Amino acid sequence: MFAGSAEMVPQERGGVVPVSLEGKRVAALVTDGFEVSELFEPRQALEAAGARVDIIAPHAGQIRGWKDKNWDETVDVDRLLDDVHAQEYDAVLLPGGVMNPDNLRTNPKAVGFIQQSYEDGKPIAAICHGLWTLIDAGITQGLRLTSWPSLRTDLTNAGAEWVDQEVVVDRRIVSSRKPADLPAFNQKMIEEFAEGTHAAGSNRPPSKWLKA
Repeated sequence: MFAGSAEMVPQERGGVVPVSLEGKRVAALVTDGFEVSELFEPRQALEAAGARVDIIAPHAGQIRGWKDKNWDETVDVDRLLDDVHAQEYDAVLLPGGVMNPDNLRTNPKAVGFIQQSYEDGKPIAAICHGLWTLIDAGITQGLRLTSWPSLRTDLTNAGAEWVDQEVVVDRRIVSSRKPADLPAFNQKMIEEFAEGTHAAGSNRPPSKWLKA
């Protein structure tokens, strides 16, 4: 399925209907060095389904993307990280690229936004190196996740179960490994975002992972 096409899901009584994200607001947390395809293609898919996607970054103006070991396209920043609150959004998108999440994970505002979104039961979609920020947000323990292979040890040390699959969904966290996984990632992301917020407490890890 083309990444930007309308997503379809089966219904209990047969047939398919388009998944609508009308009225949903999605926060795309990014900064300079994001992987171009991992922001542009999910944003296109979300907007095609009816969502509003805000590019949220630490600085105003534009942020620069990265592609094939070079700087590439830019994108306008819609809102500053300092000015937003997790409660304003229905879901979170975390693109990869090495520099992008490596900078965001050291930003307390970005980490706090992700923590609050998870605590509120909001769905989060992260791809490639984007899962680094989940580690610093302290929400990977007990989760089944995938990522770019070099993050395997980091995620395992942070208590996650790492698997090598094109897309994984666990407790409203959608994760994928790389740009080649984008069609599957976009489909699952839209399905999870359409389902909306989990009930309070539903994002808690299994009891075996909880600290005494």
